[in-house]
Amino acid sequence: MTPYVLVVEDEDALATLLHYNLDKEGYRVGVAGDGEEALIMANERAPDLVILDWMLPKVSGIEVCRRLRGRAETRNVPIIMLTARGEETDRIRGLDTGADDYVVKPFSMVELTARVRAVLRRIRPGLADDRITVGDIIIDRVAHRVKRSGKEIHLGPTEFRLLDYLMQHPGRVFSREQLLDAVWGSDVYVEARTVDVHIGRLRKALNGTTDADPIRTVRSAGYSLDMDAA
Repeated sequence: MTPYVLVVEDEDALATLLHYNLDKEGYRVGVAGDGEEALIMANERAPDLVILDWMLPKVSGIEVCRRLRGRAETRNVPIIMLTARGEETDRIRGLDTGADDYVVKPFSMVELTARVRAVLRRIRPGLADDRITVGDIIIDRVAHRVKRSGKEIHLGPTEFRLLDYLMQHPGRVFSREQLLDAVWGSDVYVEARTVDVHIGRLRKALNGTTDADPIRTVRSAGYSLDMDAA
């Protein structure tokens, strides 16, 4: 699953440059021009990483960071702060508020994209690695292969993306709508019940005839990958 990066920057030229370079690196990118819009976008779809300018209209970057850290859905999302403030006290304030890294303007895009990769490797390794292991399930993104207990599992492209996303967040419950946005994309109209069909196919492929079911159905809430329940 390609990581989704939310860029929060009110300077149009810099926002465009960030979008272009991150897109070129293979990330999915969303752009917010002020703090208020950033909070709305993060609420609609939790990003995998946020690049956040300190000085923003409406709601400051520091306040956006604080609010993201206060919400369960975005509490653990990595945040890289961008700022022209290079003083040590400002860096400490940003990090104490919840930022994971701090980049002082002006910066090179090569440095920033390297910081993005490093933060994802450190905090969200499932998004930076080509292979994820959860319990006895291994997914290899490069080879596009899945194994369970050493046995090859054959999945369709949608089931592969669905498993990939669930394995990035083991134990977390996702609603049908959240899975639709993450796996199919928010710009595609798909019936919510379609998720049930693909979850059923994924279960059938993973479980075979003897393996325990790792996908937990939470009534009125959604689905999660829960190896403890398997």
